Amino acid sequence: MFDPLIIRDDFPILRREVNGRRLIYLDNAATTQKPKQVIDAIKNYYENFNANVHRGVYKLSVESTELYENARRLIADFVGAKSWREIIFTRNTTEGINLVAYAYALHNLREGESIVLTEMEHHSNIVPWQNIARIKKAKIQYLPTTNDGYLRIDLTDKYLKDASIFSFTHASNVLGTINPVNELVKTAKEYGAITVIDGAQSVPHMPVNVSSIGADFYAFSGHKMLGPLGIGVLYADRRLLEEMNPFLGGGEMIREVSFEKSSWNEVPWKFEAGTPSVADAVGLAEAVKYLNKLGMTNVRSHELKITLYAYQSMMEVPKIRLLGPEDSEARTGLISFTLADIHPHDLADFLDKKYGIAIRAGHHCAMPIHTKLGLTATARCSFYVYNSLDEIDVFVAGLKDALRVFKAE
Repeated sequence: MFDPLIIRDDFPILRREVNGRRLIYLDNAATTQKPKQVIDAIKNYYENFNANVHRGVYKLSVESTELYENARRLIADFVGAKSWREIIFTRNTTEGINLVAYAYALHNLREGESIVLTEMEHHSNIVPWQNIARIKKAKIQYLPTTNDGYLRIDLTDKYLKDASIFSFTHASNVLGTINPVNELVKTAKEYGAITVIDGAQSVPHMPVNVSSIGADFYAFSGHKMLGPLGIGVLYADRRLLEEMNPFLGGGEMIREVSFEKSSWNEVPWKFEAGTPSVADAVGLAEAVKYLNKLGMTNVRSHELKITLYAYQSMMEVPKIRLLGPEDSEARTGLISFTLADIHPHDLADFLDKKYGIAIRAGHHCAMPIHTKLGLTATARCSFYVYNSLDEIDVFVAGLKDALRVFKAE
């Protein structure tokens, strides 16, 4: 049975008090907390296996290499990759998208060609493409978003017919919208566009199979799925990886170096320059084991339940505006909102100091969609496996209290 009250016992930080109140952590879209199993795995690595990978023939190095490469295989299985060679370790989703931009697009995009993004993208899926477009004199178009948080799927043919690259989010970190990735990839392929998916808000929250989706590239972050900070993953079609030049140069990613030239290592290592974050890969593997034990279908079901409950409860709060789809089935476990004329930063500070509740406030690294909606900032609550309905009750009570305290209009 999936019970968040039992699950939360695995998370030491959730036993903390904040300003005299039990911590209620509702900022999971930014980063999730870590279970003791992940913390112990990282500690165990440093205490018993710490050595540089791939280069040593001594026991510690061999064992460290096995742990690192086994983590790659486990993660490949978790996201449904056809081969572990399609998995590249990065620092985060941002680095994964930048890798595609500079290792693929920089060398393949031609002047005047079109990059298509969407209006709901995180800055990590906008800024790299703006940089590439400037260098290559390419153009960027943005598939529009409706005011209620959906992509204009009816316009995909219009935007993709001349596209060379289509890069888009699987799930919005502001609207919560889960986009129809299979349909979008299929349409892009019909027009010959390379597809890149930002999976930062999807892989942690629902079953994802990159092979069935069919995207050319798919990036996600470990720290949003119970893993450590500083480790991410880029899945990529092996055919493309074989053709691409590396993003970074240095040690480990080479086969041979002379004074005149260098040749590259095999895939995936030619994209992993320098000493990798082995302990973080081990920690991410342990997080994947934890999620596999819970079952990603169960994770998604729990989030549907808690998101629906939160949405309905928040709708009862006066002077509140909720962003994104009303249909909980169409969104992941987050809700961005405004409350009367209270600035989101003031609201977040109030909830933290009086209730021990952690939420996000700001533009969430997605200024364009906020601008489109006529907003400079929003507050955001986001949920994960250890959140419970009673925490939502406290949160909603805090919102109503804020209206009273701020004498909000």
